[in-house]
Amino acid sequence: MQQLTPQLLKNVLNIAQQAGEHLKHFYAKSVEIQIKADKTPVTEADLFVSQFLIEQLQQLAPDIPVLSEECCKIPLAERAKWQQYWIIDPLDGTQQFIDRTDQFSVMIALVSEHRPILGVIHAPILAKTYYAMDGEGAFVVENGEVIPLSPICKKLAESDRLQITIGTSSSQRIRQVVSHRYDIDFIKYGSSSLKAGLVAEGKADCYVRFGDTGEWDTAAAEVLLREVGGQIFDRQFQPLTYNQRETLVNPHFVMVGNKQIDWRAIFQFS
Repeated sequence: MQQLTPQLLKNVLNIAQQAGEHLKHFYAKSVEIQIKADKTPVTEADLFVSQFLIEQLQQLAPDIPVLSEECCKIPLAERAKWQQYWIIDPLDGTQQFIDRTDQFSVMIALVSEHRPILGVIHAPILAKTYYAMDGEGAFVVENGEVIPLSPICKKLAESDRLQITIGTSSSQRIRQVVSHRYDIDFIKYGSSSLKAGLVAEGKADCYVRFGDTGEWDTAAAEVLLREVGGQIFDRQFQPLTYNQRETLVNPHFVMVGNKQIDWRAIFQFS
């Protein structure tokens, strides 16, 4: 079993930085785009960085398998034997990459006994990196400065009209499930991982996702949010699972920065 150490985290951060440099190289030129079976785009950048990350992580820890969004056709019967594994998204926000918004990232997480315990989210064009390790706190590095992320104790404003800030890609469906007592400020921003970062920083109260994602889209965010007192839950207010189902597609979910808030009173999914 791979033990969590400062050196391991340093090595993973270094690998993420190198992957980010590769993404910058592809971002500076025209890339080839294909459409996958699930109708989502994939570029040569996704595929190159996926292979790079797999090779680097296997060198770092030869006994730990790597599960990548671009290399995930592994049946549960085989995956079920894994006590630990790396789960990676070489380019979280491929559409953002194609649209040239700068708001995309590399994501690396280490999962142990079905629980993410180390997570790195690196946005190379934004020069911003989020990272967290189980029990060691969460941090953001911005323009070279390392900033600890404090546990989020923010309470939603108590007044006749309550206020909530939600990160999202689509606001219309979300209005239908939020209690009418709340006025909503929507933040439309970047890839899933970067919206998770906004929640971890306290810039958004939550991020709501009604649409398909993979376990690689949320694993690093699980560690980040847990370390600031947040969580991720599905529409039944249950936690997400890792490597416990044949499918790797997540249910629709909500990421929150403060799990002490009564989110069942806010989101009326039924």
